[in-house]
Amino acid sequence: MVRITEELVRKRAEHNEREIGTLEEISLHQEDIEKIEHLQHWCKDLKILLLQSNLISKIENLKKLKKVEYINLAVNNIEKIENLEGCESLQKLDLTLNFIGELTSVENLQNNLQLEDLYLTGNPCTDYKGYREYVITALPQIKRLDNREILRSERIQALQKFDIIRKYILQEQDEYRKKRERQKLAAEIKKTTKSDKNMKDNELYVLEDEERFWSQKSEHTPETRTEIANHIRKSKELKEKKDSIKQKRTIKLFNKDGKPNNINEPKIEFKLIQDDENNSFILELHIYRYLDISSVDIDVQPTYVKVMIKQKVFQLVLDEEIKTDECSAQRSKTTGHLVIKMPKVKVKKITALLQLFLNKILSSTDYPSNIRSNVHYINKVFMINSLHNYNAYYKVPLHDAKDVIKSKKLTVSKLLPFMQKEHIENKGGNDQRREFLEIGRRDTDYTKICENTRKEYEYKGMHINKIVKKSNIKEKIPPSDFIDDKDVPLLE
Repeated sequence: MVRITEELVRKRAEHNEREIGTLEEISLHQEDIEKIEHLQHWCKDLKILLLQSNLISKIENLKKLKKVEYINLAVNNIEKIENLEGCESLQKLDLTLNFIGELTSVENLQNNLQLEDLYLTGNPCTDYKGYREYVITALPQIKRLDNREILRSERIQALQKFDIIRKYILQEQDEYRKKRERQKLAAEIKKTTKSDKNMKDNELYVLEDEERFWSQKSEHTPETRTEIANHIRKSKELKEKKDSIKQKRTIKLFNKDGKPNNINEPKIEFKLIQDDENNSFILELHIYRYLDISSVDIDVQPTYVKVMIKQKVFQLVLDEEIKTDECSAQRSKTTGHLVIKMPKVKVKKITALLQLFLNKILSSTDYPSNIRSNVHYINKVFMINSLHNYNAYYKVPLHDAKDVIKSKKLTVSKLLPFMQKEHIENKGGNDQRREFLEIGRRDTDYTKICENTRKEYEYKGMHINKIVKKSNIKEKIPPSDFIDDKDVPLLE
């Protein structure tokens, strides 16, 4: 049973800043209210009272509403018109689709002298013979009945037949009273004959008998309307109970091996940019533009980054370790996007060594001018592309750089002797030289490489078969002024 509470009234008084003492209009429709109470004490200045589509069975507790002008009690369970004598300003009363069978109860409205409109459409009393004539004669002050204007001639004719019509009305009214007694008895028997299982296990009753309940025939009575309302309420409560019991999906930040998982619980767009020039990751999160920054929490770890957005987890795994103490986060003032910069721990060996070599060429005058003139271009290309391979920089062969170098007529064959010269002069150990010059195993016999040898190598995570052809090099005849140095060993 739903009661009219102060909280409910204040909730429906938002248009009046939740003040109920000065409230002039209130709507309490579709709340399954079964009893009218408290309103005449809390809202004495009410002019419009809307209580349609509830389960109210009796008109009561409205005597002190002296200023009320319109009362809507349509679609309720009211069977008699009563207790409205104190509503002195009442002008319109709507009782559509109720169960008023006692038509003589309209005479209780004779003291409501301001009443002009009365609606009784859909009530059992409207089927009585002489219903309209009886009402317009019993209530001479009303001007419209069931939204139909009352003519003067109609009122005169009804007045002349009033005594005869009243006898018919009382007779049909008595028959309807007996019918209602039978309906009440049948409803009581139906209520008591329900099985104990259904009475105790409401959940099972609602689930198994849902289709049966809506398909069975029933009489149009106040008891049926109440039963339907209770059934709907139970179904709603059961659904809410199931939704509350339903377990939420648990988010696992780490798998069984302790490795972090990729998670995007807030379902936001993001971009992970690999900044090769600065050797860092840049994560751009498209978070909500007007989201308060206090609702965002960032946790950067060596192998992953976690961002909490309004208690929802965004976690992204990184394929390289980062320097957590050098990370930074900024937020765009225009788009609201969050940008996290994360420097990497490892430096690209080939790119760094090649950059060192190119810088030495720029700062030295020992190299030919055609090489030095194109070093600026080479320098820029390798700084941006980093040999076109981010994930496996230590596996990239120098063949990938050949096309770029050839585009400026600086071949690998011309570049390698200078690279060798730099490493021979810089004798810092075998590991340092091999790190720069190594293109294969050190014990490989390059003299046994034959033509059309198929070499399989890994490039960007894919296995590519590439034909390495050995070019036919013609032996050059030394010039006539060539002097052989015996200290230099012969080539094998």
